[in-house]
Amino acid sequence: MSLAPASGRVLFLSVCPEPRGREAGDEGSAVRQVTMVRVSRVYPDSIASELGIEPGTEIGSVNGREIADFLDWEFLTADDDLLIEAKLPSGEDVVYEIERPEGEGIGLDLEPPTVRRCANRCEFCFIEGLPKGLRKPLYIRDDDYRLSFAYGNFATLSNLKERDFQRILEYRLSPLYVSVHATPWDARKVLLNNPRVPNIMEQLTRLTDAGIQFHGQMVIVPGLNDGDVLEQSLKDLWSFGDACLSVAMVPVGLTQFSHLYTGKPMDAGKALELLETSERWARRAFDERGHAWVYGSDELYLLAGRELPAIEYYGDLPQIENGVGSVASLRERVRAHAGDLPWLGGKRIGVVTGVSMAALMPELTQQIEARTGAEIVIIPMDNSLFGPTTTTAGLLVGADMRKALGGRDDLDLALIPAETINEAGVFLDDVVFEELRREFTFPVYPSYDFIDVLGSHPERSEGSALPAGRSEW
Repeated sequence: MSLAPASGRVLFLSVCPEPRGREAGDEGSAVRQVTMVRVSRVYPDSIASELGIEPGTEIGSVNGREIADFLDWEFLTADDDLLIEAKLPSGEDVVYEIERPEGEGIGLDLEPPTVRRCANRCEFCFIEGLPKGLRKPLYIRDDDYRLSFAYGNFATLSNLKERDFQRILEYRLSPLYVSVHATPWDARKVLLNNPRVPNIMEQLTRLTDAGIQFHGQMVIVPGLNDGDVLEQSLKDLWSFGDACLSVAMVPVGLTQFSHLYTGKPMDAGKALELLETSERWARRAFDERGHAWVYGSDELYLLAGRELPAIEYYGDLPQIENGVGSVASLRERVRAHAGDLPWLGGKRIGVVTGVSMAALMPELTQQIEARTGAEIVIIPMDNSLFGPTTTTAGLLVGADMRKALGGRDDLDLALIPAETINEAGVFLDDVVFEELRREFTFPVYPSYDFIDVLGSHPERSEGSALPAGRSEW
């Protein structure tokens, strides 16, 4: 059946006389199991809508290639001429032939893929430091190269199979974000608590020889991957040249529930030692490559009591989502936009933050006070869920907000770190933000940098969408 062309599209729909996978004359054989992905959403006035594709439709192949997940779909539908085999929710097998204008999307979303789970048992794993009783998705330990490419999730690559390597190379999945932790094989086996972990240097060599680039992460566990192991790891990663785009050194983060951890705690002296190593390598990188290359995380600087570098040090902020350069970015946003804030004279504004950022807040809030005339009250909070060793603001929970703001009548409004709630507006302890904010007598807003909220106050509505960005306070 031919469908009337629209906007330069030429579309054909045919109903398969036999289910896919059954050869003609093979009446007695079982239908071959075909990998499929399922459509979750169809956009109006799109090619998918015009073809009659519905949510629940299963996509089996594109131009003769089976579709296993969203990566296959994204790359195999890059052509303008497509032959798509699918099964409708009714069970009917169909084939779509599509000729579309260059660059026009199909107009559908796929259901999220089944996440590949982590086979390691790292002592420092954050999931192993969660208390019991939280919502189930929080306990999923993903280690998925697909999410590494698509979303910047760090993956150890320890579960890669030959087919995975082939897909990475065919689809040019670059850059990847790799949890290296250590390049010496024996040290990495201990860190990942996995005696069968592959040799990461062999894996990275194969990928980089084929043109794949990566960002590396090293979670430093005192006594395991510091000292000589760290130095060797940096030498090995440096040897990849421009293929290794950046390396982040992050201190091991523990909660009161981290039951697997047997290493030494991270203290100020060790943090200072690690920063000396990263800055020594960064000086070499600036001289030879023009950028720092290896970065100590913001948390390392806070632990060591060292002043954080200026925003220029971090270049294009390659690992800001890993807590590298977040404070510098926040400082820059406040410096650049505080002058645009409206006058809020007489307003008293509460700002909830974590213990680690509390000492750095006055330099930011004083700029805002000078411009707006408001008084800002900094409210540092210990983490009631994860314990006192967890000091980052982004892991504060609903109970902490209730303790910080409940019963107060001396504030006109309050700001909380936006990263404490997910896209559904729920804290890690399952407290719903919209329900919590109704407990207070003053408005409460999630904020990434003060500017996003105060720049539009008081017109900002209670139900307005969260601003995009990253919070460090």
